[in-house]
Amino acid sequence: MLSEKRLSQHLRTFERLLQEYNGVEPLARFLTAYYKRNKQMGSADRRMATRLIYHYFRIGHAAGSLSPIERLAIAELLCSHESAVIELLKPDWIPYLNATLPEKRFFLERHTAFQQAAVFPFTSLLSADIDQEAFVDGLFTQPDLFIRLRAPYGPDVLAALDRAGLVYNVIDEHIVALPNGTALDRVPGIAGKYEVQDFSSQRTGRYFRAAPGERWWDACAGAGGKSLLLMDTTPGIELLVSDVRGSILRNLDERFDTAGIYSPYRKKIVDLTQDVGKVLGDSQFDGIILDVPCSGSGTWARTPEMISFFDKARIDTFAALQRQIAQNAIPHLKHGRPLIYITCSVFAAENEQNVAQLAEEFGLKLEEQTLLTGYHQQADTLFIARLIKP
Repeated sequence: MLSEKRLSQHLRTFERLLQEYNGVEPLARFLTAYYKRNKQMGSADRRMATRLIYHYFRIGHAAGSLSPIERLAIAELLCSHESAVIELLKPDWIPYLNATLPEKRFFLERHTAFQQAAVFPFTSLLSADIDQEAFVDGLFTQPDLFIRLRAPYGPDVLAALDRAGLVYNVIDEHIVALPNGTALDRVPGIAGKYEVQDFSSQRTGRYFRAAPGERWWDACAGAGGKSLLLMDTTPGIELLVSDVRGSILRNLDERFDTAGIYSPYRKKIVDLTQDVGKVLGDSQFDGIILDVPCSGSGTWARTPEMISFFDKARIDTFAALQRQIAQNAIPHLKHGRPLIYITCSVFAAENEQNVAQLAEEFGLKLEEQTLLTGYHQQADTLFIARLIKP
């Protein structure tokens, strides 16, 4: 148990972080820079500071009338089963540390200014199939680290994890969950045999249904997880990967090389907010993956600071951008072939409403759409739709 003096030092650090952080950059990046500037902080100090600031942001807009320290105590109770903050500042709350989350909510709503409904003030904008209570509850927990085992290396990776003494949970033959922050790069002999990829992101592969020899385009490749998944599950496919950022494509080259994927693929810098005919000419594809830029709201359990700093007006901005990107990609899709529309958003305007508008505008046939919910698995929530061009 921390001494009162030691806890006071941690709380002062927490308050400095809260004063300096303005939401312009991701919290993780801000903390990295902060720790570089404050090299006197030991690893235990950094861990505690990270814990406190992340827990604080997990309660979003709730109990806004209280002081930061009072709000932090509420967050600590909701987000943990052991807490020096509770033990020293709220000793009468100690019996509730091991209570269930519903019991904790009930206690806090009766005895503090906390109200669950205020945590996430955008529930009226959620996609219809979101379980609102489960989604908000999921914001109180850091998601797991998920990896995809690449065939045929699964047994090798699991054996290496066992030798390293790591705790993990096998979800299925390809998906493994580990505690967030697990240092997999320190496990010898597994590089290239697995990919770090969220549980829900891995499930998108079920909707591709590509065949060897087909030409596919991953039009917003980003980190390349969908491209790697596609090439792993469909060897022999002809793939074009594109992004507006050249640095992203260079990183993708490195990921492909580490994974030992030597199948030919092409890459191009493409700005999908513009007419892409000048870059692609009259190229036609058997399938297009559009993992479009979005609010990222399905990943806010990983980036809880976004709950406090997000402006809901940005939802319409993202939705318009997504339609513009789709509009420029669809002409390059062959007739009778699928457009795979993906977001990591929980907002209807970016998900089913956008899909309905695209289907009407371009005469696309909606084959299926679904929310790949992750809040029951400590994972992200994604939306995916498979649309066929007539």
